[in-house]
Amino acid sequence: MRYLEKFIQSDLNKKMVFVSGPRQCGKTTLAENILNTKKNGIYLNWDSSKDKKIILNGGWDENADLIVFDEIHKYSRWKNLIKGFYDTLKKKHQFLITGSALLNVYKKGQDSMLGRYHHWRLHPFCLAENPLKMDSAMTMNQLLELGGFPEPLLSGSKIEALRWSKEHMNLIIKQDLRDLTMVRDLDLLSLFYDQLRSRVGSTVSLNNIAGDLGIPSKTLKQWLAILESVYLVFSIKPYSGKLNRTLQKQPKIYVFNNPEVDGDVGAVFENLVATHLIKRLHFYEDSMGEDYELRYIRDREHHEVDFVILKNKKPICLIEVKWDDSNPSKNLNYFGEKLKIEKRIQLVGKLSKSKKINNIEIYPAAEWLSQSLFEEVF
Repeated sequence: MRYLEKFIQSDLNKKMVFVSGPRQCGKTTLAENILNTKKNGIYLNWDSSKDKKIILNGGWDENADLIVFDEIHKYSRWKNLIKGFYDTLKKKHQFLITGSALLNVYKKGQDSMLGRYHHWRLHPFCLAENPLKMDSAMTMNQLLELGGFPEPLLSGSKIEALRWSKEHMNLIIKQDLRDLTMVRDLDLLSLFYDQLRSRVGSTVSLNNIAGDLGIPSKTLKQWLAILESVYLVFSIKPYSGKLNRTLQKQPKIYVFNNPEVDGDVGAVFENLVATHLIKRLHFYEDSMGEDYELRYIRDREHHEVDFVILKNKKPICLIEVKWDDSNPSKNLNYFGEKLKIEKRIQLVGKLSKSKKINNIEIYPAAEWLSQSLFEEVF
């Protein structure tokens, strides 16, 4: 059972449920598991011409207790269609909508769905789920090399993971983005993605990339939003608060599929931590309704901390990531004192035992990242 299943089951008794997440992260399997608990559930995929006709005509079995619409966001008027179904049939059917793009992106000019649904974001596997049932350190190594998507991770093969990654990226860029956007030069957009994955963990200047590719930076800003909308990448913004001389514009970029990081072990490891943190924060937001943000902090004197956790706009935790350096980062205390943040954590990839030095909690990354998603750890 994936970590969201019981929550979705509960929410289906109240409203429609939307589940978004990266392509092939397990949304269809999750939907099938929920369908198996129903007496008469129906699965309809917009990518199927047969199912498409049934959806448009509302021609499913009227005795169905649950109807799953998969990838329906590819239909330009999907929101009005679903709203109509729900408003007229909510006493007869439950509705589960899944999609491999942010389900609040491609719907400008359509009626509001406010109050009609709960939204959950499903992520690839992580250490907290540990589908391999291995020691946490061994699982972390597998996630670093194979990524958290079910098919390559469960294959246990680096070659299969590389083949899958290539097919996965091509499928999103050459099929999904073709269907969802007006971008014509998808090959150039693919080059832009290559530029981003080679800069994982570093601040990214779209102006510099624009110069390299010969594309206006305004266009790259739009392309970045598109890549985020289909769960290829996510960006985190700098945090400034009331501090002076901090960076305030350039984001840091991470990718959802760890093997696609084009960098050294430090960049790959930082990306793994980033994907774990964003998954946890999305779960907290979706389950508890409070606002969480993942940021980083850096000033012009080059003091930097990799991650800052915000809860309801307030910084509550600083996290520094090191592959093999267990010496406490001075910047954790530097910003911790300035921002009055008590929780200061350093995650180390190669460390056998946790310790606390000068108010800094230093953990083996595999141990700390394995904590249950159902616990608030900040």
